[in-house]
Amino acid sequence: MTTATPTVGVGAQATEPTTRGARVRKRLNSRTATLVSIVIAMLWTIPTFGLFISSFRPENEIKSTGWWTFFTNPQITLENYQEVLFSRGSSGQLASYFINSLAITIPSVLFPLAFASLAAYALAWMNFKGRDWVYIGIFALQIVPLQMALVPLLRFFSTGVTVAGVQIMPAWDLVDEQKFAQVWFAHTCFALPFAVFLLHNFISQLPGDLMEAARVDGATHPKIFRTIVLPLIMPALAAFGIFQFLWVWNDLLVALIFAGGGDETAPMTVRLAELAGTRGNEWQRLTAGAFVSIVVPLVVFLSLQRFFVRGLLAGSVKG
Repeated sequence: MTTATPTVGVGAQATEPTTRGARVRKRLNSRTATLVSIVIAMLWTIPTFGLFISSFRPENEIKSTGWWTFFTNPQITLENYQEVLFSRGSSGQLASYFINSLAITIPSVLFPLAFASLAAYALAWMNFKGRDWVYIGIFALQIVPLQMALVPLLRFFSTGVTVAGVQIMPAWDLVDEQKFAQVWFAHTCFALPFAVFLLHNFISQLPGDLMEAARVDGATHPKIFRTIVLPLIMPALAAFGIFQFLWVWNDLLVALIFAGGGDETAPMTVRLAELAGTRGNEWQRLTAGAFVSIVVPLVVFLSLQRFFVRGLLAGSVKG
């Protein structure tokens, strides 16, 4: 009698969420939901489409008429992209800043992925004293605003670390392209709490029998992580990688503070801000520059979309 009662309760609890989930899926697959989704997608895409059309229009056309008039009076020019990407002076040379953005973004994505995956595996499948408190501390770091860490981190780079009058770590004293390291370090620090939290939830749901069988076969933690865990968490890695790529690529504050505004290290966001500030009336250059800046994130998202969806849905249903 004592064992039958919880069994019935568990069955009832399991049936109710399943029924609710079926009702939600039925409503989302209705014609009304599909129509609403199409309308939202169109409204979301129209501004980007208008930006794309405007970037190819001549200067006099873009300043005198709206982008929708392109269909009645089509005029196309590549002069806007020529000026923004390759012309010298205050209105161009976006190509070099494009390379700087890639140099900042790619390591700033790979470093958090590597460190967070290792930390998440250790917190999920390695028993050590204080493990739960470490996880709680990492989770709590997510609520710390990024802006609060900028001044301490900048002081860390400029003066080093001194404890009780003893210098533990000297100042970095980096110049020109060496300042990329400061930006990588900053973005990695800011991304690790969320990355560890996300990957830990994914890795902790991997089958325990699979890990136990690997240990019985003599596999060590590095081998288990490399041959079993990494292939299984690829969707989660791709999902976080997309988020991190978009955050770093579109970042202006961190790059401007730690990389400076020089031509050697400034990313595209800094250059676009300068175009908007000094050339606020040169709309044709701003549209071309803005569209250049969204091409790479768009390609990354579309190429990894299937992994992104799998990463978001993974772990939502067990069994």
